[in-house]
Amino acid sequence: MFDPSREEARRFFIEAWRKQRARELVSPLEGLAIRLIALHPEYHELLAGGEAALAREWTPESGEANPFLHLSLHLAVEEQLSIDQPPGLRAAFEALLARAGERHAALHGVMECLGEALWRAQRDGGAPDGPAYVDCVRRRR
Repeated sequence: MFDPSREEARRFFIEAWRKQRARELVSPLEGLAIRLIALHPEYHELLAGGEAALAREWTPESGEANPFLHLSLHLAVEEQLSIDQPPGLRAAFEALLARAGERHAALHGVMECLGEALWRAQRDGGAPDGPAYVDCVRRRR
């Protein structure tokens, strides 16, 4: 299992965006990250800033969303959809996409469910509940 540190995860997105801007070759995972970053122009300047973004903190009290957490959740959801894990996630996403009408909006709905599943797992000291996560996506509007 790949378990990067906070700095490694941040560097991954910063480096992928740097490579995009420099028109360098990228790995398939970096290509996916670049496509996700492209959906969020509000993060472009931050990622282009490189090292300055590594130490920055985003707290709930600041009212700002952590762009690295957001992009990491996007990446996790894309990977989960590609392998239909947990089972049924892809079908639940397709149904949500039909309701939402726009892929990015549907992805954000899945990300909210993933965030809830991760929060519950952390609170309860266990693994995320896959069936509950999929059920959450099924119920999204």
